[in-house]
Amino acid sequence: MVYEAVLLFGVLFAAELAFDLATQNLNPAPLRSWHHLYLFVVLGLYFTYFWGHGGQTLPMKTWQIRLTSATHSRVTFRQACLRYCLAWMWFFPALAISYAFDVQRWPSMIMLLVGLCVWALTSKLDAHGQFLHDRLAGTRLAAVPKEHVVNDVA
Repeated sequence: MVYEAVLLFGVLFAAELAFDLATQNLNPAPLRSWHHLYLFVVLGLYFTYFWGHGGQTLPMKTWQIRLTSATHSRVTFRQACLRYCLAWMWFFPALAISYAFDVQRWPSMIMLLVGLCVWALTSKLDAHGQFLHDRLAGTRLAAVPKEHVVNDVA
């Protein structure tokens, strides 16, 4: 997730620049909801594109994992969208609780960390070690076998 976040920094930076240019940096308060929706869609397009075309983002290629359907076929656009929305469950419950009870600063960060750990533990509920959002979306993470490179030295 950290490696993915580093790459997403560039994607979001470019998206932010486009949004600021399009809105001429107007008063951000009335645009806040649109801005958040825009970033949600940009991230969704990033993930659904790569998951649907080869099943891997760049970090997934590095870690040699691929997203497939539960039947080991290519992920459909619907599955990729559903997985993207369900993957927000890593963060949403803790953020919603923090917002509802006005928890701020370090306690909210701790709550987020606990939420991440709890969601990660959902993989222990699956016989194949898949996360809950994968199970619900009908997708799975699979290891990509290493390609054996033969070095011919002449």
